[in-house]
Amino acid sequence: MNNFTKWVACWGNATSITDRKECVYSKNITLRYPILMCFSGNKLRFRFSNLTGTEDITISKVCIALQNKESYCPTPITFNNERNVTITPGTEITSDEIPFNVKRGDTIDVSIYLGECTQMNAGTLITGPLSKGQYSYGDFAEEKDLPLNLTRNTNWFYFLNTIDVFTEERNHAIICYGDSITAQSWPDYLTLRCMNEGITDTSIIRRAVSGTRILRQYDCITYQAYGLKGATRFPIESNVAGASAVIIQHGINDIIHPVGTDVNIFRPWSDMPTCKEMQKGMEELYISHARELGLKVYAGTLLPILGWRTYTDERDNMRKEFNDWLRHSNLFDGCIDFDAAVRDKDDYRAFAPGFDSGDHLHPSEKAYAAMAACVTLPLP
Repeated sequence: MNNFTKWVACWGNATSITDRKECVYSKNITLRYPILMCFSGNKLRFRFSNLTGTEDITISKVCIALQNKESYCPTPITFNNERNVTITPGTEITSDEIPFNVKRGDTIDVSIYLGECTQMNAGTLITGPLSKGQYSYGDFAEEKDLPLNLTRNTNWFYFLNTIDVFTEERNHAIICYGDSITAQSWPDYLTLRCMNEGITDTSIIRRAVSGTRILRQYDCITYQAYGLKGATRFPIESNVAGASAVIIQHGINDIIHPVGTDVNIFRPWSDMPTCKEMQKGMEELYISHARELGLKVYAGTLLPILGWRTYTDERDNMRKEFNDWLRHSNLFDGCIDFDAAVRDKDDYRAFAPGFDSGDHLHPSEKAYAAMAACVTLPLP
């Protein structure tokens, strides 16, 4: 007899405007995303998003199947008992509850078939050891093996937004909210750390979009993939079943993006906030809403930027001032000092040796693992 009593998110991603390339439509394509199950449960439900789309999209069918089983048995995901579903622009939809037994440590394949011409404008680029997808030309949603000659790897996650599992009462979710640094690997390493250290009651839900800012957003196709501003994003992305806390690591793009219209017409100096404006945005846009949801709120400090192409001492002083506020403000339940975990001990402005990806803004994989290691679990 099981003790499954409530819904908790076990995987999640943000939904944003995809990078606007010449080709923005797909047809007769299968997307496949392998998802690690961090909880045991007996039912699943799936949220699909067309939040940033401008047209209806129709998902022809979705299937789930357990990997690494002798018999690969795809189970249909339905919507009001129908296999296909149309999602209007700016909306999200949740599937029927699907009876499906999973155990902690299982991996399920989520296969999405798009038979019709579909606008691919709702998705997010994420990376990490657990964030690897594939796509194939043709309908292979119910096949165990995708044909090698018709298949490529992808880190773009389209439409699939959240997976909830009906699980034990003690289980809960932690939201990781941020920009490209959170869209990259540290949340995956935190999930793996939970798995490896026997932390069985916690899921890590990533809500991150590369390029996003707290206070501004871009409305031109050149930078639309940099996503929605915090006031728009956070109320949507904090919608997480069973969430108990949110870690917010956000704000570096507010500091490094403005360069003046003489350099880039879309990045005026008027976009440069003061530190006080960033603090106010954090308090009014993030903390207050999280408190309404009953969430604990943990600050994540901003990482070094020495050597980044728009680096100046003035920008770094602003980063330092903002970090000092994050560390000491009584508005948070605590601070996770990612900066201290990855910076050079002899020069706080720079990454420690081996911790810079090479662009002087994003960490290396080794540094992402260090970021995950510095999170206190369970969060107090």
